[in-house]
Amino acid sequence: MKKRSLFTAVVMICAAFALSQEPLREAAPVNVAGTWTITSKGPKGNVDTKTITLVQNGTELSGHFKGPYQSGGLEGTINEHHILFRTKTREPLTFRGQVRGDTISGNFHDRQGTGEWRAYRTSQ
Repeated sequence: MKKRSLFTAVVMICAAFALSQEPLREAAPVNVAGTWTITSKGPKGNVDTKTITLVQNGTELSGHFKGPYQSGGLEGTINEHHILFRTKTREPLTFRGQVRGDTISGNFHDRQGTGEWRAYRTSQ
């Protein structure tokens, strides 16, 4: 009887260990679809306003970018609350940030260096 109890205990411990080794399910990305107004401060201190329209398909992003000096498409990804997108413009910009509800903030990079940006969703 002791062997059976010991065997049962070992099986239960092994089963619990095996279940604890299951990979964690990835959290769904936040919804960033819509139109956003960006205020940015560039590497040289210049302040600009830009607009992006994001289309979301799961974790993939596409859409349109419009700035004061150029406009064009964009593509990127969203991973939970982390966003990354690049403009498909004459002088590409790369934006990285954290999404919190209807605001996004982070850094962007252009050929002059790194700047800061903050976006507010204006429509979905």
